[in-house]
Amino acid sequence: MCVSLSLCICVCVCVFVCVSVSLCVCVCVCVCVCVCVCVCVTLFLLLQPQGGVERGPDLIRAAGLLHRLQEQGCAVKDYGNLVFEDVVEDAPVGGVKRVRAVGSANRRLSEAVQEVKKDGHTSVMLGGDHSLAIGSIHGHAAAVGDLSVVWVDAHADINTPLSSYTGNIHGQPVSYLLHELHSKIPILPNFSWIKPCLSAKDLVYIGLRDVDPAEHYILKLLGVKVFSMSKVDQLGVAKVMEETCDYLSAKVKKPIHLRTPVVGGLTYREGVYIAEHLGQTGLLSAVDMVEVNPLRGQSDEDVRSTVSTAVDLLLGCFGRLREGNHSLDYRLPEP
Repeated sequence: MCVSLSLCICVCVCVFVCVSVSLCVCVCVCVCVCVCVCVCVTLFLLLQPQGGVERGPDLIRAAGLLHRLQEQGCAVKDYGNLVFEDVVEDAPVGGVKRVRAVGSANRRLSEAVQEVKKDGHTSVMLGGDHSLAIGSIHGHAAAVGDLSVVWVDAHADINTPLSSYTGNIHGQPVSYLLHELHSKIPILPNFSWIKPCLSAKDLVYIGLRDVDPAEHYILKLLGVKVFSMSKVDQLGVAKVMEETCDYLSAKVKKPIHLRTPVVGGLTYREGVYIAEHLGQTGLLSAVDMVEVNPLRGQSDEDVRSTVSTAVDLLLGCFGRLREGNHSLDYRLPEP
């Protein structure tokens, strides 16, 4: 059973924005609950042939995310800029693409998340490519110890470097993090710093609908808790979240790391419900918001809708309820 937490906890919000392969601009804010937002973008254009993710963070800021978090009682603190090393020579290794750049950038991201978590803040990473989960989850675990991960996406991203059809690391991040798959990961340049930090029993997938054969085998072999898209349709998102929280808190309640794209098989309302539900557990300790790509829109209205969805999901994580909110110290004015 999920334990509800009062909305007035002190939140600190951190925002890291990556604007080029060699430079990652990072801005952070402070709230009555502690939140850190890391935005990592352009390095991963090398992995995203469509492009567009580099514009996401700026548009989310322009939509007033930080101000709206402050209106919810969140204190926002600036943690400064995040700098990524520019890796020029980065030939594929064993078919895996951009290994050196991704390994180096994720190490820097891990260090940044550790800094934020050690300050007692909630980490919010805006991306960017799915491979950023390596650094974000690694840094989170390094700072707080054992944690649970709720992975909301159509894809499992649990291929190993050797089982991947494409060699794209954005389809592999979970495999680098799981203790149970450590023996299946080959030695790769700039990846030696990564130590497994997550157990399969502490991982829950919601919304899977496009899973590779090797990924399906891994999920079954390790007994990972999965709510596929068909299961969400069958049970309804409310029942899925009830079972998710019951499963994760059955033994020891651990900090929760939520990783979700802006778009996927879930509807807007289902996505917001998940964010609100996890936000009310009092256990949400980090959020990764990835694949914020305004170029996928066919019109300005599509772009605004994508950005608005990202903002709404994040606001839901930190206390906003669609039924409305009021501060705990609110009093009606007297005549």
